[in-house]
Amino acid sequence: MPVITVLPNPEYCPEGKRVDAERGTSICEALLESGVPIEHACEMQCACTTCHVIVRQGYASLGEPDENEEDMLDRAWGLEPTSRLSCQAILGAEDVTIEIPRYSINHAKEHG
Repeated sequence: MPVITVLPNPEYCPEGKRVDAERGTSICEALLESGVPIEHACEMQCACTTCHVIVRQGYASLGEPDENEEDMLDRAWGLEPTSRLSCQAILGAEDVTIEIPRYSINHAKEHG
C-alpha cells in the first residue's frame, strides 16, 4: 500500500500529512478520503487545474499523464516538470511525496 506524504501547506494541510492509499487510486481521491480538502472544481474530470500538485518524490511510480492532462497542466499556476493533476495521477506501488502549490488558478483569480 503506497503512502502519500503531503508537504505542509498553510491552507490545506498546515502540518503536512502521511496518507495510506490503495494502489490504483488517484492522489486526489486519497487526499479527500483522508481529510485533506484539496480543491477539485471539476469533480475530478480533468477539466480544470485546481487539484494541481507537484510530485517531489515517486513521480515515476504514477501512471503516465495523457494528452488531455498535459494540455490542462499548461494552464496551472506554478507549473513544474513534475506537476500532475491529482485527479489523474494514479498511484502505483511506490510511495510519493507531493506539494500542494500555495495558489490554484481559482485562488489567484479570486484573491490575487
